[in-house]
Amino acid sequence: MTVIESLPLFPLSDVVLLPDSSVPLFIFEPRYRQMTRDALAGARQIGMVTVRPDSLDAMAGDPPIFEVGCLGRIAHAQERPDGTFHILLVGDARFRILDELPRSGDRLYRCARVSLLPEQLPCSSADHAQLRQRREELLVLLGRFVRGLGAAIDDPANTIASFERLESVPLVNAITQSIPFRAIERQQILESDSLIDRFGMASDLLRFKLAETGAGDPGAHRLPN
Repeated sequence: MTVIESLPLFPLSDVVLLPDSSVPLFIFEPRYRQMTRDALAGARQIGMVTVRPDSLDAMAGDPPIFEVGCLGRIAHAQERPDGTFHILLVGDARFRILDELPRSGDRLYRCARVSLLPEQLPCSSADHAQLRQRREELLVLLGRFVRGLGAAIDDPANTIASFERLESVPLVNAITQSIPFRAIERQQILESDSLIDRFGMASDLLRFKLAETGAGDPGAHRLPN
């Protein structure tokens, strides 16, 4: 078990980062500007965690958070003249919070001792066969969703092919990050230790999204080409 003794935590209510995916973030609060400066001066790592939905009114303080988050690496950072930051955070691995650390010195942000969660890949031939089936099922649903977006996608065939080329772990993570699921839905997939179950959950959510949007949601995020 790999343990990080002190990882800065960035709690958000509407953003869930998954491994092999990336999110652009605008850092403006003083405590998180300090966190970003400290991370850039050190390992460039931030722990993205999600605030529990029933605690959104406590965002200004230290709201309760889910125990499973994603270790993010700052791949790019631009500090603005006013001290705010634009950063690109790339997900490296899932983690579980072991202990939250008390604040010390002038540190304004939260830190925790965390353990990284290894991927539990299928072992038996039956599991591999089930994974292939779940993968094909998810890609069929993705194809319906992408084609349903119409003019919002420049090249649907190329977009779908870019997903099909991915290995299974980055594939389910990329689809979960790209489709406009709710944060709590992404969090549920992030927390699942079973890769097969993650594919099943993503497929179920995408079916609901197709039914909800009629395979065309003008407010959906653009998918990668």
